[in-house]
Amino acid sequence: MGRAWRSVAASLVMLLSTAVLADAALERLHAESFDHYTLALTWHPGFCDTHRDPPRECREAARREGTQRGFVLHGLWPSLPERLAERGIDRQRWWQEGCFLERPRADGGFCRAHPPLGIDEALEQKLDDAMPGRASCLDRYQYAKHAACFELPEAAYFAAAVALLEAVNDSAFGAFVELHQGGEVNRNDLLAAFEAAFGEDTGRALRLECRGRGNRTLTEIRIGIDAQRLADFPAGDSLVRQGRGRCANRVHIATLD
Repeated sequence: MGRAWRSVAASLVMLLSTAVLADAALERLHAESFDHYTLALTWHPGFCDTHRDPPRECREAARREGTQRGFVLHGLWPSLPERLAERGIDRQRWWQEGCFLERPRADGGFCRAHPPLGIDEALEQKLDDAMPGRASCLDRYQYAKHAACFELPEAAYFAAAVALLEAVNDSAFGAFVELHQGGEVNRNDLLAAFEAAFGEDTGRALRLECRGRGNRTLTEIRIGIDAQRLADFPAGDSLVRQGRGRCANRVHIATLD
């Protein structure tokens, strides 16, 4: 019994330390001369359904354990930094190349080209659930492309991203999307559900991404967040307007397994 209680206590300590890290990360994840972050969250079944050659996290059942709650983490992307804008780099090129503009990408796949993250076991477990794409080393690639050139600490960066994901999944908007899985909804109803959850006129901060025939299947959402206001998310005044996404008027929401 003593051993069992020690195991439980150790698990609780891990969970509490991760929660503290997430709070600290949201407060301290500094914004080095860029305006906002884009929180990119994947609707995993839609992502898998619209790929002719689905990646490992779609093929292996064990890799889908973290997808039952709704959205999963794609990335947390800083906007164009001032130092690159001053060199004539535009937004489109920044989104395409990111930190590889300053630190050229190594040859090879994500797993070969980028080293493992330096994060502790508790955050490893949370990130495993939050980001099925880790099966393909998506976490390493996301950090290398979007965070490494800002010297953002790996643990703080991913703890913040996971905390933001959980806030969306715990929201009325997350519940709305999950409720309508397996069917179709009007694109404007998704925006209205976002505004109902986060405040009037916040729908402009939400970008919907769809794929498949006629861009009808929801695959991802992207939310603009003021770089100085991460800790205030999802308060309405922490959100930043995004461009219009690529979804038809009627949007299919694929079913979670």
